[in-house]
Amino acid sequence: NNLIMKITQNNINDLQAELVVVITPEDYQEKVDKELKNYRKNAEIPGFRKGKVPMSVINKKYRVSVLVDQVNKLLQEDLYKYISSEKVKVLGSPMPKDSQQVDWENTSTFTFEFEIGLSPDLDVKITKKDKVMYYQIQADKKLIDNYADDIAKRYGAMSKPEISEEGDLVFCEIVQIDVDGNVMENGVRNEATVSMDFISDKKIKKQFIGVTEGDSFIVNVMKAFSNHTDLSSMLNITHDQLHDLSSEDFQFTVKNVSRIKPSEMNLELFEKVYGKDSVKTEKEFKAKIKDEAERSFVPESDRMLKNDVVTYLIDKIKFDIPDEFLKRWLVHTSEKKVTFEQIESEYDMYSKSLRWQLIENNILENYNVKVSTEEVENHTKSLITLQMQQYGQPVPQEDKMNEIVASILKKEDERKKIYDQLYDVKSLEVYKENFKLTEKPISYDDFVKLASEK
Repeated sequence: NNLIMKITQNNINDLQAELVVVITPEDYQEKVDKELKNYRKNAEIPGFRKGKVPMSVINKKYRVSVLVDQVNKLLQEDLYKYISSEKVKVLGSPMPKDSQQVDWENTSTFTFEFEIGLSPDLDVKITKKDKVMYYQIQADKKLIDNYADDIAKRYGAMSKPEISEEGDLVFCEIVQIDVDGNVMENGVRNEATVSMDFISDKKIKKQFIGVTEGDSFIVNVMKAFSNHTDLSSMLNITHDQLHDLSSEDFQFTVKNVSRIKPSEMNLELFEKVYGKDSVKTEKEFKAKIKDEAERSFVPESDRMLKNDVVTYLIDKIKFDIPDEFLKRWLVHTSEKKVTFEQIESEYDMYSKSLRWQLIENNILENYNVKVSTEEVENHTKSLITLQMQQYGQPVPQEDKMNEIVASILKKEDERKKIYDQLYDVKSLEVYKENFKLTEKPISYDDFVKLASEK
């Protein structure tokens, strides 16, 4: 294999190697000549008829740039072929060694040197000695009652009272004001419904009680609303803009008040929510809510399990990676200009995520986790079906469905996203089967607290 003869690998240590690539005229000459002949066909040079320019003129004008182009193409191809045929476990991509000056004019055989990082050998086995906690989130009475109240409101009757009471919805014009209390000229402004239930500050909530159309008052929005996602959509700005506000004071002018009278907890409501004959009493209604809520919490428990597994395995499995090489490689390949110091400061996080990638890839290999094209297609079909049902649209017929699937999977990032989702599901099964899981019941509030502490 003439390719292998052209590339020599010298291992510096277990984690680093050099690749030396030699490219000779017989590798590129034919391609360069062919390209230059094409140039000759189409070149328009003053003093010569099209297609009749002497080769010497074409060579002088274009040869070096065509040569550089062809040699670089060959270089990339050869490196890629070598790495895949020799199964070199590369970390980062090959990085040209510094200070290689190429004399394109007078050289015919070119030698290029690259550095590569090598991946360490791992063999990850999970046994029942490996213990992690699995949190089973339970819906307590408070949560179930809140959900039930929300449902009763959703199916309730709406009225438009003159004056607001606690719990009403107040539709306001909202404008940003400056320190002197004047409306800011290019400030943020929007019209939105304010739900009193979402105001976290008791004193501010009182400002919205007992108001009527035309009333206006000033509110510090960051103090009033602790949920910043809701707040940014209320002001119709992005999350980043919210944190860059020059003033947090806004004038709220009431345009109207709405009141929802919650539906009674009766058979009529239960049938509206769950269909005929499925739920008869309030007790059954709440049992159904509890069951649905707890099922909807499973993905959160799984996410926490995954995080705990990552932390546990990164901690347990000790191995070296070529840190110095990777830091230089990150500086070299970064799209934005970064300094070695910047990379140093973020390297710890990068190294952690790289270690996890190596551990997880090894687990997928050891436990024979694979995702087939068919599984990817079926998963995509189920996502499309779900989306159509959400929008109340008919699910496409088989031919049409296959067309939609093909067009989605043509996009590389979409395809990768779906592969990753399936690998996530399958790797989670491996963790659940092989770790010793201690199941621990926990309320949703305690779970949220625990998640934020981690």
